[in-house]
Amino acid sequence: MARNTAWLNQVQEKTIDPSLPICDPHHHLWEFKHERVADRYLMNEIQEDLNAGHNIVSTVFIEAHSMYRKAGPAHLKVVGETEFVNGIAAMSASGLYGKTQVAAGIVGTADCLLGAARTAEVLDAHIVAGGGAKGRFRGIRQIATWDPHPDVFNGRVNPQPGMYLDPKFREGFAELAPRNLTFDAWCYFPQIPELTDLAKAFPDTKIVLNHFGGPVMTGHYAGMKDEVFKQWRKSMTDLAKCPNVYAKLGGLNMHYIGFDWHLRPLPPTSDELVKAYAPYFKHTIDRFGPDRCMFESNFPVDMISCSYNVLWNANKKMVKGASAKEKAAMFHDTATGFYRL
Repeated sequence: MARNTAWLNQVQEKTIDPSLPICDPHHHLWEFKHERVADRYLMNEIQEDLNAGHNIVSTVFIEAHSMYRKAGPAHLKVVGETEFVNGIAAMSASGLYGKTQVAAGIVGTADCLLGAARTAEVLDAHIVAGGGAKGRFRGIRQIATWDPHPDVFNGRVNPQPGMYLDPKFREGFAELAPRNLTFDAWCYFPQIPELTDLAKAFPDTKIVLNHFGGPVMTGHYAGMKDEVFKQWRKSMTDLAKCPNVYAKLGGLNMHYIGFDWHLRPLPPTSDELVKAYAPYFKHTIDRFGPDRCMFESNFPVDMISCSYNVLWNANKKMVKGASAKEKAAMFHDTATGFYRL
């Protein structure tokens, strides 16, 4: 993904409520090198966005399949990503790059399908790589985005179907709570009931649903906006009954969700984003409540559709009628509490 600065810069907005403290609980850091592509989002790139005008006081890094170890046991190679990000977090903590504490929390990955013993080994290695028991490592994400229709993008890991229901996966998953580690869940809307089942089976494990649970409207689901929303709404209502589950508010700008902002001559304004996304935000906040909701950027992925400044303007407009306490929760306190920042 090349940084589409020229296209994004066609829409400029004044920053709304620039003093409001924000924890951005979902962004990535990476450098991918292939034969013809160098894709980078490191300290210099994220600083461009953090300096857009909003008061981002801290962030949480979410795994992105970057900088895995080249050598060593296969199941431990993922720990290289935590080592890499902890280094960037240490750079940020020096104060040389501004006030934002970048990657104050780190969410890596582990393959829970390996079962209890090997998952435990990976988790403990992540904790060490993140600086030990009082370090930055906070939990894992294991992506489950799978759909039976071949024209629906199953994500970079192409996971197996029914992963969150798999007994072997649950053996590994059970190793999180004893270490006070969290779980970021990323699945598509037809899979939300599987996550609900998982959450009920592990009430002591804190889970946060990424990106509204993927209300996909591309491929097989193109032209089915109303049907998708109806099914998504019911599943989210059921999931919200699990008190150990939280929700991240964002991620709808990804191209395979289906709003197609990236195909327009001009990127969307914050008002356009609010108009398009309001039903998803309203239903989720109504069901989970501000104390279990956290706004996210999902950058640089969501950069395909809008700038960092426009995205946070839209988030603020989305809840302009909320109380100061509710705004503090959704923009900062829920995230910092969930990730123990």
